Amino acid sequence: MNVGFNHNVMYRGEIFHVQTEDSGIANPHIITLLYRGGTIICSRKTSYADIIKMDNLDQVVQELMKEQHKDMLRRLKNGEFDDRAFPSRQPAPAAKPAAAPEQAPAVASTQVAPAPPAAAPSSPPPKPPAKPQEKPSSLDEVILDFLLADDKD
Repeated sequence: MNVGFNHNVMYRGEIFHVQTEDSGIANPHIITLLYRGGTIICSRKTSYADIIKMDNLDQVVQELMKEQHKDMLRRLKNGEFDDRAFPSRQPAPAAKPAAAPEQAPAVASTQVAPAPPAAAPSSPPPKPPAKPQEKPSSLDEVILDFLLADDKD
């Protein structure tokens, strides 16, 4: 049985816990759970029964655990669980616009409207506001990026 992985990460101002563990040879599964405030947001269970006879099983399982753990962190960072993790922050469905009141049909007129006076040259359109500078990454974001970086081993 391999030692698991546990990480607390800050995402969108909330702490999430990612836990990955090996159930051992008697029950060859790797289980990763993503928690927010004690509630499981996502789980993933992977069997390795098909490779149980490998000579270097411990190393292979450790690597599978590491990749599954990092994948859960990536999915969190990419916003895949936002709907489940932040249900109250989701935008409310747009209300249907009210039906316009019925109007009487317009009566055709035979008079021609006078042409509008020539427009005075207008000033150039205002420039769009400057793009806000990006906020520097928090320490939690830096650590999460480090954990998700591919190993150079």
